[in-house]
Amino acid sequence: MGAGKERRILLVVDRAGWHTGGEVDLPEGINLELLPKGSPELMPAERLWALTNEALANGLFEEIEEVEEALVQRCVELLDQPEAIRDLTNYHWWPQAAA
Repeated sequence: MGAGKERRILLVVDRAGWHTGGEVDLPEGINLELLPKGSPELMPAERLWALTNEALANGLFEEIEEVEEALVQRCVELLDQPEAIRDLTNYHWWPQAAA
């Protein structure tokens, strides 16, 4: 199921320091595409972090599994809020899908 000669993966990332610092040895089949600087409109999912982070804000978690459970619960809640997701990620200038 992973990347290789027969299965290619294009990983699109912004130019945050943790994405561009140092050399990365990518496995065969994985290609990295860096977005232009200062172009958050090309990565609309970045705007969703505020919604997911709400589940962790001011929380005290003893185990990593508690963090995971809080995030899963929040993502499930967000599935019932498509309008909120659309408002944050659907830029007006993007082509609209036919209804």
